[in-house]
Amino acid sequence: MSRPFVFQCRGFTKSSRRLGAAAACSSASSSVKDQFRPSWLHNVRLKSAFIYNDSSTIARRDGSRGFSSSTSSMTPSSRNDPICELASSSLRFGPSSTSEIGHDLKYMNAKRILLFVDPHVRTLEPFTNVMTSIEQHAPQGHHVDIYDEIRVEPNNVSFQHAIDYATNQTSLHGPYDAVIALGGGSTIDTAKVANLYACHPPPNDDFYDYVNPPLGKGLPVPGPLTPLIAIPTTAGTGSETTGVAIFDDAPTRSKTG
Repeated sequence: MSRPFVFQCRGFTKSSRRLGAAAACSSASSSVKDQFRPSWLHNVRLKSAFIYNDSSTIARRDGSRGFSSSTSSMTPSSRNDPICELASSSLRFGPSSTSEIGHDLKYMNAKRILLFVDPHVRTLEPFTNVMTSIEQHAPQGHHVDIYDEIRVEPNNVSFQHAIDYATNQTSLHGPYDAVIALGGGSTIDTAKVANLYACHPPPNDDFYDYVNPPLGKGLPVPGPLTPLIAIPTTAGTGSETTGVAIFDDAPTRSKTG
C-alpha cells in the first residue's frame, strides 16, 4: 500500500513561520533540487534520445535500433532508469493554507466531523486556526467531535482505543462526513486506522484482520472510507501521502502496520 517516491514540502501556519519553519522548508527544497538536478537532466537527455513503443525494443530517433526494454540488456550509457513515476494524495501547501479547511468542509457538505489532535498541538495556534475556520465556514449545523488521546509512537492498545471511540460515536450518531488529522505521523496514523475500522469493522471483530502478515491476515480495504484531511505539523512524517499506518505491536514487541 506504500506509495512510490514522493517529495513534498508542506505549508506552515503563521506561528510556525515565525519559528523559521518555512525557511527550513525552503532550504530543504533547494537542497533536494540541487542534489537531483544532474540526474534529472541526464534522464531528460535519455528520454529525448529514444521513442518508446509497445515492442520489446526501443527505436532511436536516428532510426537505429536500441536495447531491449529489459534492464539486464541496457547499455552502460543508460543504466539509470529514465522513467520516474510520482503518485500521492492531493496536496495543498502555502501560507495560511490550514485556514481554508472550513471552505473544504463546506464544499464537501460535511456536517459531522471527527478531529484527531494530540494534547500538545491542541494548545497551539494551528488548532485554533482549524477550529476558527470550521466555525466560520463549515456547513450550518455542523458538529465536531475531538479525539486527543494520541499516543506518541502508537501501539495496538492506543489504536484500539481510538477505534473504539470512532466506532461508538458512529453507532450512536451515524457515520462521519469527514475526518481531520492535525499533528504529526502518530496523529495521522491513528486517524487512518480509526477511520478504517469505523467504516469497515473486521468480519470477526479482530484487530489484526487488516494488519500485515505474519502478525495479521492482511485483508484488503473492502470499500470506500470517510474522506480524511491530514494537516501535518511536522516536516518529515510523510504519513499524509500514504495509505499506511505504522504501530508498535506490544505482544510481539515488533513494529508493523
